[in-house]
Amino acid sequence: MGNLFGRKRRSRVTEQDRAVLQQRDKLRQYQKRLSLGLERERALARQLLRDGKKEKAMLLLKKKRYQEQLLDKTENQISNLERMVQDIEFTQIEMKVIEGLKIGNECLNKMHQVMSIEEVERIIGETQDAVEYQRQIDELLAGSLTEEDEDAILEELNAITQEQLELPEVPSEPLPEKIPEVSPVKNRPKPELVAAS
Repeated sequence: MGNLFGRKRRSRVTEQDRAVLQQRDKLRQYQKRLSLGLERERALARQLLRDGKKEKAMLLLKKKRYQEQLLDKTENQISNLERMVQDIEFTQIEMKVIEGLKIGNECLNKMHQVMSIEEVERIIGETQDAVEYQRQIDELLAGSLTEEDEDAILEELNAITQEQLELPEVPSEPLPEKIPEVSPVKNRPKPELVAAS
């Protein structure tokens, strides 16, 4: 079921990780053997003391003490190996970050090649010129006109309005008087009457 889509998953464990983990496992096995040996030797030292062999029990306890020191050293080595694994993982993360920074830097360099500082300065200059020009237009329109200018503008506006409102000429002849409406059907002469006359 691990290969649902036919793709093999790449293991994230590198050869270095594998070597460190194998070394750690060997140290743990060694630690277990020492721990089991220490228990046996302690039991044997008790037995020797019961049997009255104090010298041999003392020698066995010295050996046990030496093995306990070895056990402590083994524990320190395991801790060092685990720290090394963490350092390796952190270094791999740092390498990915550095690679990302490198790619980002290359992208920035390409973008800088497309648009130079001179081009940006030119665009900014043109924008500032356009803003200044618009500001001048706004000042002219906003109220820097004198009262005479305002009067002249109103006169011109009235003249333009008059031009647009020119009406057609009114006829000078009097209008015809209103003639009553005659219905074409009612007032039509009957055909027999027309023939008789």
